Formats: sequence, C-alpha cells, structure tokens
Amino acid sequence: MKKIIVVGNGMVGYKFCEKFVQQATDDTFKLTVFGEEPRPAYDRVHLSEYFANQDAKALEMAPAEWYVENGIDLVTNERVVDIHRDSKTITTSKDRTFTYDYLILATGSSPFVPPIKGVEKKGVFVYRTIEDLEGMLAYAADLKKTNPDAKAAVLGGGLLGLEAGKAVLDMGLEPHIVEFAPKLMPRQLDSRSSKVLQLKLESIGLNIHLSKATNQILGDDAIVGMEFGEDDVLDVDMLIVSAGIRPRDELAKTCDLEVGVRGGIVVNNKMQTSDENIYAIGEVALLNQMIYGLVAPGYDMADIAVKQVLGDASAEMPEEIDMSTKLKLIGVDVASFGEPFMPASKGHSIIYEDKTKFLYKRINVSLDRKTLLGGILVGDAADYNMLHQMYMNSMAIPEEPAQLILPTSDGAAAFGDVMDLPDDAQVCSCESVTKGQICGAIESGEAKDLADVVSCTKAGTGCGGCKPMVKDITEATLKSLGIEVKDTICEHFDYNRQDLYKIIQVKGYQTFNEVLDNHGNGGHGCELCKPVVASLMASIHADTANKEYAIQDSNDRFLANIQRNGTYSVVPRVPGGEITPDKLIALGEIAKKYDLYTKVTGGVRIDLFGATLNQLPLIWKDLIAHGFESGHAYGKSLRTVKTCVGSTWCRYGMDESVSFGIELENRYRGIRAPHKIKGGVSGCIRECAEARGKDFGLIAVEGGWNLYVGGNGGATPRHAELFAEQIDNETVIKYLDRYLMLYMRTAKPLQRTAAWQERLEGGIEYLKEVIIDDKLGIAKDLEEEMQTLVNKFECEWTQAVNDPEMMKRFNHFVNSKEEDDNIVFVPMRDQKMPEPWK
Repeated sequence: MKKIIVVGNGMVGYKFCEKFVQQATDDTFKLTVFGEEPRPAYDRVHLSEYFANQDAKALEMAPAEWYVENGIDLVTNERVVDIHRDSKTITTSKDRTFTYDYLILATGSSPFVPPIKGVEKKGVFVYRTIEDLEGMLAYAADLKKTNPDAKAAVLGGGLLGLEAGKAVLDMGLEPHIVEFAPKLMPRQLDSRSSKVLQLKLESIGLNIHLSKATNQILGDDAIVGMEFGEDDVLDVDMLIVSAGIRPRDELAKTCDLEVGVRGGIVVNNKMQTSDENIYAIGEVALLNQMIYGLVAPGYDMADIAVKQVLGDASAEMPEEIDMSTKLKLIGVDVASFGEPFMPASKGHSIIYEDKTKFLYKRINVSLDRKTLLGGILVGDAADYNMLHQMYMNSMAIPEEPAQLILPTSDGAAAFGDVMDLPDDAQVCSCESVTKGQICGAIESGEAKDLADVVSCTKAGTGCGGCKPMVKDITEATLKSLGIEVKDTICEHFDYNRQDLYKIIQVKGYQTFNEVLDNHGNGGHGCELCKPVVASLMASIHADTANKEYAIQDSNDRFLANIQRNGTYSVVPRVPGGEITPDKLIALGEIAKKYDLYTKVTGGVRIDLFGATLNQLPLIWKDLIAHGFESGHAYGKSLRTVKTCVGSTWCRYGMDESVSFGIELENRYRGIRAPHKIKGGVSGCIRECAEARGKDFGLIAVEGGWNLYVGGNGGATPRHAELFAEQIDNETVIKYLDRYLMLYMRTAKPLQRTAAWQERLEGGIEYLKEVIIDDKLGIAKDLEEEMQTLVNKFECEWTQAVNDPEMMKRFNHFVNSKEEDDNIVFVPMRDQKMPEPWK
C-alpha cells in the first residue's frame, strides 16, 4: 500500500482529501493529513463570521468523523518540521517520523508583518486563525471594561484588511483602516471604484486613512497609537495587521526543494516540485512565477495533484489561470473579472457610476467593440456571473456594449441566453462544474430538478456565487427537454403558495375541499398540497392545529414531537428563557411524576421526553395548572426568542434584553408560518444570545437596537443581515410585524426566512424599501394582519384538555384504552432512555 502524506489541513489540503476520496477506486493508498492547528479544516474565507457566533464548528469543512469514515488519518496540533527526501520520511514537532511515497505540501501562507518598530507590543494581532480571533475578542473585551470608546486599527486595505475592519465593528470598537496605497483594494479596483467603495464603507462607520506609511507603534508595553510622521499620529488601543501574505515554504528549504526568489515552492503545471514525488498546492505553490491567493485556483491545484498521484499523467493546470472573483465585503458586493485595468491602446472602457447609491460598474471592451475583456463591479454584482461567462467564452456582446451595465427602463437584460454558453463553460469555479455537466446530469435523468443538480454535481456548494446561473441553466435545460418548469405546489393546483394565500384570504375558505373544488384540478389532494393549504389557513385564520384543516403533519395532530421509539416530547414555552423557582420546581415534579427524560435545549427551554400518547393530556393539564402553555416545538411557528441576561445582570449589558425578548416571544407565539421561526435578543455586541444566527435578532447598541433578519442554523447556516440600526422597541415591533407577515404571505412551502430573503429580487435592500419605506403601500395592512393573529392566540394544549372530543385523539388504540406495551425503556445517566438508544 502506497502512503500519501498531506502537510497542511487548510481549505486546499482538505480539498485534496475530498477529491482523493471521490476519485480513488481502490484501497491502494493510505492517506495521512497533518494540521498544526488544534481542529480539522475550516473555511478561512468566511473567518470573519466567527465574530457573530464564536462557533468554530459552523466553519468546519468536514468534522473529524469524516476523515475516520473515509479511512484518512487526521493528525491535528502537530507540525511537520523536516522532510528527508533520501529516505522519503518526514519528522514532526513531536519527534515522530512517518514514511511517504507521495508528499503533498499544502502549508498555505502566513501573514506578512512589516518590520515596524513596536509591532511586538501587546494589542497587536494578525488576522489568520480562529485562535487569532479568540485573542482579539478577549483583548477587546478587556479594553471595553475600562474604555467603552476604545479604537482599533487595521493595517492593510486589501481584501483581508476590509474583512478585519468588519471584525473590529463586530467587536464594538471604533474601526480605522490604514492603507499604504492611495486607494483601497489596490490590486482589484481602479481609483474610481475604490473611491465608491470608500464612500460606502465610511457611510457604515469605517474610518479610512490612505497613503499612510507607519513608522512605529506607540506605547510602552501595549499599543496606544500609530505614528506616520512627525506630527501625524493616530490614537488606537488595538491593531490588526493584514498587510498581505507570505507562502509557508520553510519546509522546502529543509530539503533543498527549489523555491522562488520572493518565496513559494516552484511547481510545474502538474503541481510537481523539483522532486517528482513531492507536490505543492495552494498559496505555497509558485506556479508560472505567481502565487495565487484565491481559493478556486487552489482547489484546481488539489484536483490536478490527485489525478497525478492516481496515475493520470495528462492532468495539468491551464497556462492561464482566471483570477476573477466576486466577494461581499462588509455587506458590499465587489467583483472583478478578466482585465480590470486595461491600457487605452488595447480597448475602450465604459463606466457607469452613481455615488448616491454607492454603485460603480466598469467594463472593458476590445477596440472593435465585439469582445468583453474585463471589468469591475462595486455595490451591485448581480450581473457578475453572466459578464464573467461572456469574458471567459468570448461571447458576442451587444452592438451597444453599455447596455451590459446601464440600468434599463423595462428591466430587460442585455445578455444572451444562458444556453448560449458553450458546454465547457465553467459555471462553478469552486467545484469546477461546467454547463455541460449540469445539462448532462439532467439529460441523463440523473437530476430532475435544481436540488438533484446540486446534489450530483456539487455546483453552488462552495462560495455560492454561481447559484443563480445554476438555477437558470437547470430550468432552461428542463424546458428544452419539454419538461414544464412550474412554480406550483403540485399537480392538484396551478398556483404557487403566494397565489393560494391570496385566494384563501379573499374567499375566506375554511376547508381544504373548498379550495380544491373551486381552484384545484380534481382528485383528492396529496401529501404536498394538503400541508401547504393547512399552513396557509393557519396563518390566515390564526386557528390552532386542533382544527382538522390546520393540521400540517403528525406532530401537529398530537401537539407534540414524536420520537424514534414512538413516544412524544413535551416542550412548554419559557418566554425568553426566564423561569421562576416555582415553575422550575413544577417542571421537575411533573417530569418525576410521569418518569420523563429531561434536557435543557439549545433554545433555552426544558424538554420532557418519553411521554406516551395517552399521557400527553395529563401532562399538559399539570403544566397548565402551573402557568405553562405549549411551546410549539412541533409547529411551523415561533419556537423561541433566546435572550442573554442583559443589563439587569451583565456588566456589559446595554439594554434589558430579557424583558424585550419575553415581549417578542409572547407577541409572536402561535403564529403559523411556512417554516419554524426563531429569534434572539442580545444585550450587547458580545452576542451571547446568538441573535445573528436567528430568523430575527436584536443586539443592543448605543441609541437602541440593531435589527438583523434572515438568519438560521441547520444544514446550511446563514447569518442574519443588518436591517435597521439604533431603533427603539416600538419601531422594532413595527418592522418585525411587517417583515414576518410579508414572509408568511410570500414564501414558498417549508422555506426558511434565510432562503426566502436570499431569493427575493433586490434582497435586503428591497425589503428595506417595502418594510421601512413602505414602497408598496402595504405596511399598514401587514401590521393589521399581524395584530389580528396576535389577538387571536389560544394555547392549543388548553383547548385539547378542555374538549372531550379532542381527548379521544390521545388513545393508543381506537377501540381500547390500553397502553402500548411494546415501548421499552432502560436506565442511563440516572434517567430512563429508549431501548435501543443507539
């Protein structure tokens, strides 16, 4: 068995492992991966998101279990320090020796720290790893104890520098960006686009300092300022250095591998170093005399290295590597493709600029006006995918090229159809998926819809920038095969969810059959349309799941979540997580009375597991007697509003988060929606309630609350987006009423707020226009509809225990009151557990 050792478990090192698992057809190889960090590979591109929830797991590219399942030995927290080419061995920092047949160097890069006097002082950090971020957070927290107005600077105005600026904002410090060049992002943007970006960043609170050469860091033990010249000083309490990267090529120097004059391990287009058994990939590799600092080329390098090791000698990197990129920096779209800077002798530039909206678009076309050569987009990069494809594939452009970037009065696009792209057009650069692969998956029958396409090709699973184009190609291919692409619920209705919402609301229908008879296509309905209509009626009429038409699934029917052994869990509502000692005692006594397994959930509630069907009403009756009500853990409705302890107890608290969280939870409890909803209220920017991971979240700041919307956890976690700043309680409720009601009206079935918001044309800015500015004139209607639902709230458990007919629902058998004796429990950790519990 041949041994492969991968040195470095960053994004590119992990991608080598992933592609190797996909392509290896037998057990000829044994793969061992070394990472010097104490955790598996994580997404460094989205590192700044760690400040929102401080959850390293959310950034993981794959858990440690993935490596085990695929037969890969993962060694973390251990650095490789020497390579011995003669014996084909490596030595680690723990003085262990390992043998290899093939060695893959994916050591990446390290931050470049300029040789500035005083840079070693306390309070100076680099921006590279999760441990770096943890150090910043701790230091910032200590700063704010003594100085609430503390300032932090970022040295570097490039991609990573601006991300670090966002981190400073998230930590609640006054942010300053210090850049040596006369413009931001000097490698990606021209002067005019950089100025537009600067204006936008200054509008959201960043202080920009350009053309600044730092002479020294001021302070005795810790930083107190930066000195640029004799009388040019910036007072700051913390500094984040993000001034560029240097390839981690020190291992190459231990074994005399060829390295570049300015660093980087020299490789050929097969990713081989000067030793044919050693490969270098990612930011450590010097290919074509260049270090490629983007993740997509790194992934391509990993793929080529895998193919070479597995015997495909024809696999090579292309001579020219596309460095086009689309990013969202601090909520601002920034993209460049092709040749962003082009001499006048080569072509013409067409520029559209609107500083009032912080928009800049530039395209460069050939002298004959027939070919797109490159461009820059700031503020709105919605057209990036198609422009990039037109550049990559030398597609024809309009006779008037300006149409590609100028706003159109009728909304018509100046682009050609996506099906005009050649089959080898690379649609997803992260996973190297072409248009031909997407079309082929559909034409072969392997994929029948967008979800299938994503599953079998992995298109759109990387940065996500290609998702709109993947969807367009999927729908166009289906249509070309004569398959109608309908945005309808199912075969029984020629309407989508939004259409049916309006029909039921206007007509006042009370049963599923009324809707089907008057607006359906015959039949009896199905498992798709019945729950959707039930959900709509529950949202419109505010009727509980005790009404037969409002039942959306089996959990609704029994007002509890069924568990794997046939028992149920009972989750009483604990608004905001606040509970009195008497209620806490009552929960314990009731759990003990019915011998229920108890667990504190992530949603600040206590879950009672193991209730049999016939016990449910009895348990509810006891809970109701102690002041509890249904927590709707089983419903497509508001689950919880998580809170921190706020200003009542916490020394950092800026507002009383618990009281407001309780108010919001009591307001929106019971409302039925397309999917479950969760909220969070944090009393300060330390974010202990994880508000930005919720469908709606609030963070207390000076002057009020910052409102975030459209976040969620789960398989595809997303951070909520900033919607409004420094607003009072009354305004928060007004905006949330409108937001939630609009979501309930217009989302697709089982669509979370994050997915709904992402797919809205215009996104968050469009929502602001509708909800804050009342662009559509429906704000009052939305508020009134929500107030109607709030006023009609009833506890479903109370309804059930007070209705003898409903009580019949909770017998195990329709013809007997006997219990189901097939359910078996065993003791574990002093509580009962289902047998088997595995």
